[in-house]
Amino acid sequence: MSSIDTSSSTLVESRVVDWGRYALVGLATVAAAVIANALVYFFGSAVVAYDPRFIVLANVSATILFTVVPAIVAVLLYAALPRYSRNPERVFTTIAVVVLIVSLIPDLLYIPTVPGASAGQTAVLMVMHIVAAVVIVAMLTTLTRPQPGAILGLPTSPPFV
Repeated sequence: MSSIDTSSSTLVESRVVDWGRYALVGLATVAAAVIANALVYFFGSAVVAYDPRFIVLANVSATILFTVVPAIVAVLLYAALPRYSRNPERVFTTIAVVVLIVSLIPDLLYIPTVPGASAGQTAVLMVMHIVAAVVIVAMLTTLTRPQPGAILGLPTSPPFV
């Protein structure tokens, strides 16, 4: 007889996932990040005079687009992590911090060279990166946790993991 060593497998023991609930949390996460950054955009326009030559902040649609795409990628990444990690919250948060830091580099090095850019507009962009990261990480790592009643054996809606 031969035995198979499964301890070296890259997959983590399977978890029960309520994909319907996760889809709702994912949609809510994307929507919340977009709304938060739209608010930053409009608040920023009241504080900083946006130069019309600065295309990045020419209108709110760019803010929405550049929030929706990374938010969807984050939701998909977080959905995959429980399969490959024993602690998806920590891994996701670490990845998010690294991505946030990397996303700020162009704001510091490239954006100041764009026509119409100002220090105030650059600061607004950086705040948008931080706001999106905080909203996405907070919602995904909090709203997808098992609910406390499940630990005690009380009836609850099915948890994410």
